[in-house]
Amino acid sequence: MHFLLKLSTIMTQVRKRTIGLSILLFVAFSATVAYVLEPDTFGSWFNSFYWVMTTMATVGYGDFFAKTVIGKVFTIFLYIFGIGLLSLVIGKVIDSIAEIGRQRRVGKLPFLGGNHVILINWSKKAQAAVGEILSYTPDSHIVIIDESGQHPLEQMNQVHFISGDPSSDEILVKAGLPKARAAIIFGDVRIDEAALVDGKSLLIASSIERISPNVHTTVEIMQEKNVQNFRHVQVNEFVLSHDAVSRLAVRAALQEGNPEVIAQLISRSHGDDIYEVPVDRSWETYGDAFQGLLRQGATLIADRHDLGINRKLDDPIPADARLYVVSDEATYRKIAGKG
Repeated sequence: MHFLLKLSTIMTQVRKRTIGLSILLFVAFSATVAYVLEPDTFGSWFNSFYWVMTTMATVGYGDFFAKTVIGKVFTIFLYIFGIGLLSLVIGKVIDSIAEIGRQRRVGKLPFLGGNHVILINWSKKAQAAVGEILSYTPDSHIVIIDESGQHPLEQMNQVHFISGDPSSDEILVKAGLPKARAAIIFGDVRIDEAALVDGKSLLIASSIERISPNVHTTVEIMQEKNVQNFRHVQVNEFVLSHDAVSRLAVRAALQEGNPEVIAQLISRSHGDDIYEVPVDRSWETYGDAFQGLLRQGATLIADRHDLGINRKLDDPIPADARLYVVSDEATYRKIAGKG
């Protein structure tokens, strides 16, 4: 008993690759010995290999069994050592699965996919962004980078978590930044000073642009005066924190009903929303697009960031146009060919 306990202790400390190789060699060796001891019983090496596997797995179909004394002694040897080795492998597999789950929870596993969205700095805004992304594209994969040590949305398989400094090259590469579709940097709510929040976001944006300049980057900025600093690192989009809230508050006081219209556009609880629609090849001008979309129940409002296209209806639609409309989801799906 002391020998078996000591052997078990040694085996639990051996590397998984070594154990796997040892099991393969043990099974091959045992199959060869069984076939040499009783060639008439098994008929072929493969049959002896099959018998060893069923014996080690305690299945014991009974179609092959040892008939000689030495063969039965070898069967006892398989019971003692073979079943123990197989149990050890099963235990290692279970431990590996548990370890993978633990590493996922603490954000140590790298993301191996692509075409995903990276959200940096966890907060209620980031949580709302996760819901927004999945409402538009349910099959999307999201990677959250945060300095906390616990997965914030562990129950969601589509959401991966990376723990660490988001300005670190190693962490950004671990999050699959070179293959990402977009990155959104939220202000770190754990920092009290707004200037320091923007400073951290600027450092992260600089790292992203240096590693993967083709990734579409959006940054939440706490102070409007810092926008020029972010333009220096060629960030694609800026969102001023709380800017929309303050503007809506003023308009609620001065223009009755105006904030309600805007609130409908930024809320998923209402039917109408802003969608990007494909450009129809039959449209030559913005006017053609406006009328064509209007007949389908959608209102054309912008080409990329240009909200003044209603004053350019006679202008030709450029080749790189990205048109946005206001409509309900059913109309959007019909226009986009998803209905």
